[in-house]
Amino acid sequence: MLFREVIGQKKAKEILLRTVAENHISHAQLFFGPEGSGNLALALAYAQYLLCTNRTDKDSCGLCPSCNKVQKLIHPDLHFVFPVAGPKEPVSDDFINQWRLALTENPYLSEIEWYEKIEIENKQGIINKHESDVIIKKVNLKTFESEYKVMIIWLPENMNHHSANRLLKIIEEPPEKTIFLLASNNTEAIIPTLLSRTQIVRLQKISTADMAAALKSRFTADAALLENAAHVSDGNFNNAVAIIKMSEENRFNFEQFQLYMQLSYKSVTNERLPELVRWIEEMAKQGREKQKRFFYHGLRMIRECLILNIKSNDIVYLTQTEYNDFCMKFSNFIHPGNAVQIANELNMACHQIEMNGYDKIILMDTALRIGALIRN
Repeated sequence: MLFREVIGQKKAKEILLRTVAENHISHAQLFFGPEGSGNLALALAYAQYLLCTNRTDKDSCGLCPSCNKVQKLIHPDLHFVFPVAGPKEPVSDDFINQWRLALTENPYLSEIEWYEKIEIENKQGIINKHESDVIIKKVNLKTFESEYKVMIIWLPENMNHHSANRLLKIIEEPPEKTIFLLASNNTEAIIPTLLSRTQIVRLQKISTADMAAALKSRFTADAALLENAAHVSDGNFNNAVAIIKMSEENRFNFEQFQLYMQLSYKSVTNERLPELVRWIEEMAKQGREKQKRFFYHGLRMIRECLILNIKSNDIVYLTQTEYNDFCMKFSNFIHPGNAVQIANELNMACHQIEMNGYDKIILMDTALRIGALIRN
């Protein structure tokens, strides 16, 4: 991770660069900021800068063997600790492959997202007493390749007291050239004796301007959507990405539902049946969760079309695109005589998908039933 890849946080970056330039690198630093501000990403960028063999006064080179290994999260002098859970008090190394994948996909990883990756959504991840033994063992090893040995501890607020107390001495007086970088969203949950041994690097919420620029460089979505996501995200990168992905999925569902209704209507008379079969083949590749959300989107479209048909426009909730491109005309086919039955078909399809029914049959059966209801 390069400093320039971390969104915003100009002041924090300047402080970190100055510590290296002036050779005043604190052996224990705590990167504190709200979720989605980039504390883990900045800690990783700082670690890469420390380990880089050809760094400039502004950033890592990004090209040397050390940078390449950090970017792949396999540098032998870079260690990670993060909350985990399991029946036998596991440690971070038990999940290192999932960690590398998750962090590579999203350096702004959230705690919930991480628990989903390792399938412990219903448990509280912790950094346990066995982890502290592993940490002490690792930091007492000699460095393999670099001048520094770096230990990144993500979410130290999830350390239990036994683990935190065992680390107090090693964090206060670590082996020479050993750097602890802690990334936290909630310093109030960290035990005071541990917190007092760190130098705090404060991160702010990402500004709307920095967020908008970052989103524009990462996504090809409509400019207005990106600006809105930056504004609504409240400085949280993960919130902004979720807004964009939801909008992209809504657009996909809208376009596909239009086509699904057209093919359903025509396929009753076998007019476009081969096209419907090909469409179903593609939709079956989307997976069950996306298929369910597709049917939920269809239910909303049917509701809005019925409201349009009965001329109650004051309670219609459609975008201009949804109205102009589809609902204005399709609403002529949705009326009190068939709307409830069509909605029932979509609800049934969603339920059958949820019960692991064969999706291709469900999609075909639902299409033909709805096509007949529209025609009648």
